[in-house]
Amino acid sequence: MLKGFKNFLMRGDIIVVAVGLIIALAFSTLILAFTDNVINPIIARAQGGQSAGLGWQLGQAGNKATYLNLGAFISALIYFIVFMAVVYFLIVLPYKAIQARRGMTVFGDPAPLKTCPACLAADLPEAASKCRYCGTAQPTAPAAGPGGGPSGP
Repeated sequence: MLKGFKNFLMRGDIIVVAVGLIIALAFSTLILAFTDNVINPIIARAQGGQSAGLGWQLGQAGNKATYLNLGAFISALIYFIVFMAVVYFLIVLPYKAIQARRGMTVFGDPAPLKTCPACLAADLPEAASKCRYCGTAQPTAPAAGPGGGPSGP
């Protein structure tokens, strides 16, 4: 039992995902510091005056529980966008390049789909000969010839 668990953990993909997660968490801390110390003051200043932030007080003045803080939402949105961009450009793209050198395609375009004319299921693979839901035989698309049109005489 422990040998199987060890083999599972030592697979290359699991290690890559674990390292990517650790790197993403480290960048998360940096991005959180950026949004808290740079973006939040800019958003709070946009309200002007002595306001606690960009938003409105819905209840008693000074009650944080009734303060509608749009600035915090905008800051969280900026945090999310920056974080996802960092993960994509520093983790996903290099991983795709490494896997491409190994001859593997990751995060590629989805396979083309077709719709069953009988039951209208829209998630059938292009090469399917029968519908997985109703069992109807599927028409095959003509193979493209050298000129892009159907092949044959």
